[in-house]
Amino acid sequence: MEGRRAEARGELVRPYAVTRGRTEPRQDITLEAVLSASATAAAESRFAGHDKHRIATICEGRAQSLAEIAAYTRMPLGVTRVLVADMVAEGLLTLHTSAPTMGFVERMNLLGRVLSGLREL
Repeated sequence: MEGRRAEARGELVRPYAVTRGRTEPRQDITLEAVLSASATAAAESRFAGHDKHRIATICEGRAQSLAEIAAYTRMPLGVTRVLVADMVAEGLLTLHTSAPTMGFVERMNLLGRVLSGLREL
């Protein structure tokens, strides 16, 4: 029983430790943003830490979205977003596409149209 509690506590602390306490990424990367890593970047990522190396390896052979990276690594999306943004800034990942930047009002209008369309179904 004690082992289970310690294991559960470790899982709660780990994401915070992975990002060194940061919850906000260096740049906003959307869920559908496509990222890739070159073979050189994947090799260089070995020195950036286990989690970053794992992300670079996932993106080496095939471009992946931020959502896919989070799913493959089984890390929380917020943690993945922070790590991926760091890796883009460090040149370990290349950001190929990103959704156009929208302000709060534009996003709310889009969500309103989607909700309206769903209600009509």
